Amino acid sequence: MSPATQAPRSGGPALELLVHGVGGATPQDMLGDPRTVRITGDEKAAVYRRTDDAEAENHPGEYQDRPIPEAYCWSNLTSGNGARALWLLLLPFMVVNLAHWMRPRAKGSRRTTRLYGALVRLVALSLTVLLTAAACEVALDLLAWQCAGSDECSDDRSWLGFMSAAREGWWSQPGRRLALAAVVPAALVALLWYLSNRTWSAYESQRPPTGAGDAAAGDDEDDEDAPETEDGDHDGRGEDEAAGRRKPLVRPALGRPGFWYGRRLVARLRAAHTAAGLLTVAAAVAGAAARHDRGGEDTVLKICGILLEGALVAGAAAVLWVVARRGRSERRVDAGIDRAAVRRLPGAALVLLALSLLYASWSRPGWGSDGTLPGDVTFRVIVLAQGALVVALAVAARRLHRRARHPRTVLHGLGGPAVAMLACALGGVMTGGVAQRVADWLDGPGTPGMDGEGIIPGPPVLLSWQASVIPVLLAVLLVPTVLLAVRTWFAARRLVPQIEAEYFDGDQGEGRPDRVRTRRIAGTRARAALTDVAPLIVGVVSGATLLLGAAAVGGAWLSGEVPGRSFGEGPAESAAETAQALGSWLIGFGFILFVTMGRRAYRDASARRTIGILWDVGTFWPRAAHPFAPPCYAERAVPDLTWRMCTWTGRTGGRLVISGHSQGSVLAAAAVWQLPADTRKRVALLTYGSPLERLYGRWFPAYFGPKALLELSSEVDCWRNLWRRTDPIGGPMLIAAETDPPGDGCDDPTDVDRQALKDPVVYGRSERHPLPEPILGHSDYQAHPDFAKERAALLDRLTPAVPRQAQGSSGRSSA
Repeated sequence: MSPATQAPRSGGPALELLVHGVGGATPQDMLGDPRTVRITGDEKAAVYRRTDDAEAENHPGEYQDRPIPEAYCWSNLTSGNGARALWLLLLPFMVVNLAHWMRPRAKGSRRTTRLYGALVRLVALSLTVLLTAAACEVALDLLAWQCAGSDECSDDRSWLGFMSAAREGWWSQPGRRLALAAVVPAALVALLWYLSNRTWSAYESQRPPTGAGDAAAGDDEDDEDAPETEDGDHDGRGEDEAAGRRKPLVRPALGRPGFWYGRRLVARLRAAHTAAGLLTVAAAVAGAAARHDRGGEDTVLKICGILLEGALVAGAAAVLWVVARRGRSERRVDAGIDRAAVRRLPGAALVLLALSLLYASWSRPGWGSDGTLPGDVTFRVIVLAQGALVVALAVAARRLHRRARHPRTVLHGLGGPAVAMLACALGGVMTGGVAQRVADWLDGPGTPGMDGEGIIPGPPVLLSWQASVIPVLLAVLLVPTVLLAVRTWFAARRLVPQIEAEYFDGDQGEGRPDRVRTRRIAGTRARAALTDVAPLIVGVVSGATLLLGAAAVGGAWLSGEVPGRSFGEGPAESAAETAQALGSWLIGFGFILFVTMGRRAYRDASARRTIGILWDVGTFWPRAAHPFAPPCYAERAVPDLTWRMCTWTGRTGGRLVISGHSQGSVLAAAAVWQLPADTRKRVALLTYGSPLERLYGRWFPAYFGPKALLELSSEVDCWRNLWRRTDPIGGPMLIAAETDPPGDGCDDPTDVDRQALKDPVVYGRSERHPLPEPILGHSDYQAHPDFAKERAALLDRLTPAVPRQAQGSSGRSSA
């Protein structure tokens, strides 16, 4: 029997709202029926029922002994079409956005919390500048300055001939070549603005339903300005019955009215990042012309250059002020837009870019493009700024963690800084890979900066140093990888007797142990446990990246040469040359891999689904740090689920179980947090294969920490969680009461986890299972007999209510 049709044992209207996990699922599979009908929603996200259940509200008597199954399908929010495969190029932006949400749980640290958010936003801003600077390096330096200024390079490429310095045409002057090439990075910034604005209109502009929570107390301050509570802010006052006095009620962070409505912040950050990109292009163009004019005799051009550079510095200061000034507004639905920042800042940057192009295009006879543009200094400043910001972020995170320690928090509170460092590394690999590959293409058989035979000087020296440390980083990563492999092998061997005892001790034992079968089960369990040690790999990679990045900057700054020419002769020179060549190949291979995956995903539905799974996990959180990151699908999904539960329970007075698998359990929990208090008491929660504690609770302690999960369990009518030891994603909730838990939900709010489900259900063949049962791991929880039992028990716990008379003639009216 389909899990959606298993009946509860008591009467009263009941609804089971199913939410699928990562990768998506069809409503036919979720409901166990090929005939389904859309009740409400659109092609991106919708609620479905079986065709026979479409008019369920009009026939409540027919559903006294079974629930009304509904399926909420949201997969098209993240993986609906091939164009979204191009979001792979936004991976560094998505990763740094995750770092914002990984801050430790704040406890009386308002200033430190605000500092943490501001530092993450500044790291995100540096990634936008890095991407734009890399585009300027390719278009302005390598193509317009170096190749077009070299007779040998431009002669081999006819499409650059009109800019060749040897032809002495109108475009042959360096300033005019730079002005023309600036169209490329400016177009890239415009594309990022367009994509962010388009997704902003589709996601962040979807205002959540108006409810009682919208009237919560609060001013226009951001989340980081909230009162000094641990995980929430005051949104009302309640009666302390024992003491006879009123006390503040603390609303969890995910329950705040404006949490899933980030329209204002994304608009403000989009304006600032767009302005930063345009100012970077303007500085690259105007800076080259101003440096030439400072050594010339034209006083007017010299004054114009000074004024223009001063205006660019002022524009950069304005961008920094807008980014660092304030974060998210969550205490209420914030529908206002900072028009001064959103409209004037990008407009002013665009005006400065136009003036820079006009200034650089002014005729300067005798100006030649020798050597390279000062890209080395630019990239060194960016890398040093990123390193300093990450270190400061680590200090802030550590200070927050010390105030509210929890042993399950990853890396002792340093998960956010570690992930921010990985985002910087990804940005460096992607941007450096583009510059390295274009330089090798333009240089022909030579190696720029290495053998002296290249026809162009090549990219900045720092990029070669960064490429050279990649083989060293991989060698460092190899050590913990081997140790974990050995540890997993020994863990699997230790699990063998335990597994045999589970299946063959007592009356449930069947047959004899099979060594191959037992080792397969043990190996699956041991590999699933690797999820719990993943923070170790992240910490090692982030720490090594920070140290090796600093070494690369120091080597480039002190030597001024590529690694292969910085160590003289001998073994050190050979090792440096090998590292440089191998690193250059690896960094180019990494970029080509990203492009190939994007092209394949555009054409191949299965590859597109795989990439969609990545976005399902990475884009759950709103865009709080980087506006060019892929959009947050939860800003549509969570209000959808909340509104559906509120309207159904309010209209029918019936019972409701929201059932979430994997990432669907995270959406379900977030939606329950948004419910009014009286509605939460009429809702039960069933999760299976859930990463709520194992991943979200450890990596995002301020939002899914132990206290938040305990409060959630106390506020719903009941919560049950199913898990397997073979599941690499889901796990137990591990909820423990620090004090006597409040609320009148389950008899014991800490009794959430059921005993681990056996996987496989049976060990060998039997009369009931004539074929070997598969090891399911993270999938098909509904196939286990305990699933239907737990759901039926949850439905029976909810107090049956007399159904109200249905209004309307179809199930669609309930939406």
